[in-house]
Amino acid sequence: MVKLSVIVPFFNVQTYAPDTLRSLRANARADFEFILVDDCSSDGTPELLERAARELPGAVLVRHEKNGGLATARNTGLDAARGEYLTFLDGDDWLAPGYFAELLFFIEELGVDFVRADHVQCSGRARSVHRVPQGRRGVVLDPREAILPADRSTSVDYAYAWAGMYHRRLLDDGLLHFKHGLRTAEDRPWIWRLHREARTFAVAGLLGVFYRRGVASSLTQIGDVRQLDFIHAFDQVIEETARDADADRLLPKAVRTYCAIISHQLGTIERFEPAVAKTLRSMSAAAMKRMPQDILKDALNSMDYERAARLRRVRRRTAGAEVSA
Repeated sequence: MVKLSVIVPFFNVQTYAPDTLRSLRANARADFEFILVDDCSSDGTPELLERAARELPGAVLVRHEKNGGLATARNTGLDAARGEYLTFLDGDDWLAPGYFAELLFFIEELGVDFVRADHVQCSGRARSVHRVPQGRRGVVLDPREAILPADRSTSVDYAYAWAGMYHRRLLDDGLLHFKHGLRTAEDRPWIWRLHREARTFAVAGLLGVFYRRGVASSLTQIGDVRQLDFIHAFDQVIEETARDADADRLLPKAVRTYCAIISHQLGTIERFEPAVAKTLRSMSAAAMKRMPQDILKDALNSMDYERAARLRRVRRRTAGAEVSA
């Protein structure tokens, strides 16, 4: 029986994939499988994965005929996974030796639905530790309660799918798949759904994932229209949370986080192409119009002046354009 399925999407990462694949080998075990998803790469990545499929113990290679994006690639891996537990890694990141075995021991000892773990962020030669925003470690916790409070960073703000491990019952319950086609922020509705609907989780004080920032091909570095998928991702968060029995408690957190992300994108708008920047402004204003207005008002009043003013300017400008039309 396969104990752990590791889902690893790759797209045009021939420079970094060798590090990723070496780290998978250093985590291999007889009851582990590594599902390598080639998302229609056009560089030398396919050749690297073909070799890995022959040489990496437990490797399973799956190819997309057209590029679908990270969310779709992860879903392909989930559909192929046979493990009792599941986890993720991105094709340009890497692992410490033996990390998966340690995390697997942790989740089995506590018997929880999922665990979250800290990680090391790597930008060039710089290294920094990023921790799950949850102070209680190594104990069973309620995922729903970890969403709050609304005015602080919480577990749903630490959205990295690869920073954890998940029991197969979550997959069987329909909680692990991502929204097809999302090109960015795909982890946001995913982590919110997990925290709303799973029963138990825990936080492991393990450092074993090395997350590479500043990759030129990463969408976080590209100012094109795909970046605007964060709007669709957070719309999903708002829509699903609004249907929750605890919507009154949870929506203020969802709206405040959405506003903070919109403000961040507007604050770095110069990196976008001009047409995309214009679309970002109009989509942001429309998104705020869709939010529950009383909760939006409270969220803006609770934010610092600079971020709130940025959001209010976009709302006023769009409202003025509608009147003129």
